Amino acid sequence: MKEVIAIIRPNKINATKEALAVLGFPGLNACKVAGRGKQKGITGEVTFAVNPELEKQEGGMKYVPKRMISLVVDDQDVPLVVAAIIKVNRTGRIGDGRIFVCPVEEAVRVRTGEKGLAAI
Repeated sequence: MKEVIAIIRPNKINATKEALAVLGFPGLNACKVAGRGKQKGITGEVTFAVNPELEKQEGGMKYVPKRMISLVVDDQDVPLVVAAIIKVNRTGRIGDGRIFVCPVEEAVRVRTGEKGLAAI
């Protein structure tokens, strides 16, 4: 099993959830996050105040609002899930996001005690 973690633009979250659901992956976790990549923030996308002292530092310190989604899938499904996330989220502009794939040693469904793939 693998955990697929994607950091995407906020306006792409619904389309991403729908695409994954159509492919048979309706279960995921999503949360609001803020961060920055190599570009050190994109002016105009920041929706909250940043400490003025940090702004004065070289390159500024803008944090960009993003959405982070996470889902656990069978190893063989990773390429399909990653391809779907890329297809929905690629605009070709800075800030399209990142995808991380991490190993999952075990999954357990709390309600039933099922383990492994049966738990996801």
